[in-house]
Amino acid sequence: MEKRELGQSGIKVAPIVFGGNVFGWTIDEKKSFEILDAFVAAGFDFIDTADTYSYWVDGNTGGESETIIGNWLHSRKNRDKVVIATKVGSENRSHGRDISKAYILKTVEESLKRLKTDYIDLYQTHWDDDKTPVEETLSAYEQLIREGKIRTIGASNLSAERMKASLLAADSGLPKYQTFQPHYNLYARETYEKELMPVCVENNISSITYFSLESGFLTGKYRTASDFVKSVRGGGMAKYFNNRGFAILDALDEIAKKHQTQPATIALAWLLQRPSVAAPIVSATSVQQLESIIKAPSVVLDAEDIARLDKSSS
Repeated sequence: MEKRELGQSGIKVAPIVFGGNVFGWTIDEKKSFEILDAFVAAGFDFIDTADTYSYWVDGNTGGESETIIGNWLHSRKNRDKVVIATKVGSENRSHGRDISKAYILKTVEESLKRLKTDYIDLYQTHWDDDKTPVEETLSAYEQLIREGKIRTIGASNLSAERMKASLLAADSGLPKYQTFQPHYNLYARETYEKELMPVCVENNISSITYFSLESGFLTGKYRTASDFVKSVRGGGMAKYFNNRGFAILDALDEIAKKHQTQPATIALAWLLQRPSVAAPIVSATSVQQLESIIKAPSVVLDAEDIARLDKSSS
C-alpha cells in the first residue's frame, strides 16, 4: 500500500486514519482493541484522537479515548509501528476552548501520560479560542518539538483567516501546520472547498478529513426513518433526507455496483482522489464495518465516476 506524506513533515502514513472518538463512547476497551488489531493487521498505521474524547458520555470526563489507545499501545508493544495523532484546545465539562501556551504545555503532559508514550507524532490545534495570538500557540509547539515531545503539528476547525495568519507567523521561524483536519465529504463540500482547500493546496498542507462518511449517512444504511435506530447517531439523519442527499446515495449505489463494493468504500475513494486529501478519518464499531473502510485505497475511480459523484453532490 502506497503511503502518503503529511505535508512536508517526513511522516508517511497509510491513507486511512482510524478515528478514536468511538473509544470509550460506543465501544469499550475490549472491542476497541479488537478493531485496532484488525486495522493494523490490514496494513494501516494512523490513529487519531483528542484529549477531550469522550467527555460527552455520562460518567466520562475526557481522556477516555487516549487512555484506551495508550493501554493498547502498551499491551501490543507497537508504538514504533503506528502514527498517533491527538488534539488540544477543545472544551469539556470543566473548561472552555483554550490554545494558550500555558494550557498546551500542561495538557500535552496529560495526553502523553494517558497514551503511555513519550512523544506524539501529530499534535493538532483542535478548536480556536478566538483570542490567543497565533504566535503564542505556535511558540508552545516550537518548545514541544524542541523537547522531542511532538514531531509535527496540524490544525482543525480553524478559519481560513486564522490559518493564513498561522502560516504567516511560521514564515518568521515558528513551526508550520503540516496538516488540516476539516469536516469534508461528498455531502459537506462548500465551506472547505471554497475557503480552506486553496490554502492547503497552496501551502502543501495535507488534509485529514473528519466526518468522512457524514456520521454514517454516506454508508447508505439510512434510507428511511425506520433506519434511525441503527446507531446512536441515527436520530440526526433526518436532515439528509432531501433531494440532494438521495441523489448522492443513488450515485454511490450506482458506482459501488460498478466496482463491486460498498457505498462507504466509494465515498472514501472519492475523498482520496481530492486535492490535498492525504487520508480520511473513519470510525468503526465492528470488524465488519472496518472491511468496507480498508478497501477504499484499492478503488480507483475513473473520470466518469468522479463526474457522476461531483454532479450528485453539487
